[in-house]
Amino acid sequence: MNAMEGAEGGEHVLDLSHLNLNSVNFESLSEKRRTETTQLHLCYNRLPALPVAISRFSSLEFLDVSNNGLSVLSDAVTALTRLRTLVAKNNRLDESSMPKDLSSLHRLEVVNFSGNRFEEIPKQLLQLQRLQSLSFGGNRLRHIPHEIDNLTSLELLYLGGNMISSIPVELANLPVLSYLALCDNRIQSIPPQFTRLHSLRSLSLHNNLLTYLPREILSLVQLQELSLRGNPLVVRFIKDMTYDPPSLLELAGRTVKTRNLRYSEKDLPGDLVKYLDLASKCPNPKCGGVYFDSCVRHIKFVDFCGKYRLPLMHYLCSPECTSPCSSNPQSDADSDDDQTVPADRLQRVLLG
Repeated sequence: MNAMEGAEGGEHVLDLSHLNLNSVNFESLSEKRRTETTQLHLCYNRLPALPVAISRFSSLEFLDVSNNGLSVLSDAVTALTRLRTLVAKNNRLDESSMPKDLSSLHRLEVVNFSGNRFEEIPKQLLQLQRLQSLSFGGNRLRHIPHEIDNLTSLELLYLGGNMISSIPVELANLPVLSYLALCDNRIQSIPPQFTRLHSLRSLSLHNNLLTYLPREILSLVQLQELSLRGNPLVVRFIKDMTYDPPSLLELAGRTVKTRNLRYSEKDLPGDLVKYLDLASKCPNPKCGGVYFDSCVRHIKFVDFCGKYRLPLMHYLCSPECTSPCSSNPQSDADSDDDQTVPADRLQRVLLG
């Protein structure tokens, strides 16, 4: 039977999925049919490559080639200049499978390459500034490229099920990112710069190696769902008391700031004035100290939704500067500067 005879769909939809095809001949389609088709479904077949004739679908906006045996995404796809959604899940694709230039696909808004063999996110995709959704779950990614902040329209980023161990601070530069999934990786810490993700509503971090969260996460005012199950910070609570002795520069700077000594650019070199302006005030309300580069790192337990006490990183100016801090998740110990998250903010904290 001709594959076209098994096709389903409406006037602008061509559905050739679940037909066990290892090749597709589009020549039997009329030119009118090819040029008017806006959606093409080729998923759940046995296609090793995309047919070259796919380039003749000049109006195509949606293409799904998931669950085939694709090891190459041929250059023919670059002719689909109106394409908005490209789904190629569960194939054999890697970074060498991609066309070298994707600039013709500048209208792409949704890309899903989950369940493939990528070890890195192709740089070609990082140039698509209209991209709103990018999924690379279940691949072999070891890092997130610093150029991720090129995707200024990105609203959803799914990178779960990889081998990522760290998060670049550039990820915090995505202005409209709402859904971020980093679950099932090897991540050990969250950059405090995440406070810049003002649009973030859902953050999935379960099944990583997190032992604490930065206290800056409390400033994510739109965050409604936070998933943390399967991390050391949930299954056991760790207190970190590391401290690097301050340099002579820092000691001098602390003295100037804590004693409120007046200074100006007439008195000091410009670089020292800038350094003094970088002083961070100790969060302990009973301490008037400051710090620059050297500080004591504490784990401070903070109420989330009035129910969960989570360990957030807490910075103090010196070992002598003590602040109530508990290693017991059920502790009722509170300090004057305890921060809580209103119930209407975080609606779901998933710990188990």
